[in-house]
Amino acid sequence: MTANIGNTDRWIRIVIGVGALAAGYVFKSYWGLVGLVPLLTAGMRCCPLYSLLGIKTCSVNKTSSAS
Repeated sequence: MTANIGNTDRWIRIVIGVGALAAGYVFKSYWGLVGLVPLLTAGMRCCPLYSLLGIKTCSVNKTSSAS
């Protein structure tokens, strides 16, 4: 899988994921496990939904080939 999540998007996902897990722990609800989804996509730097929609928030590294 190619990376399609940029640094800002990644940190937002981490904050949301940790917040959801914490809320699930505080309220003693299994719904907090939903926070694993943004954490996993942030860790993999790839979002399957972004791939389907053709969205890419990471910067493209353009390297010039010197011949």
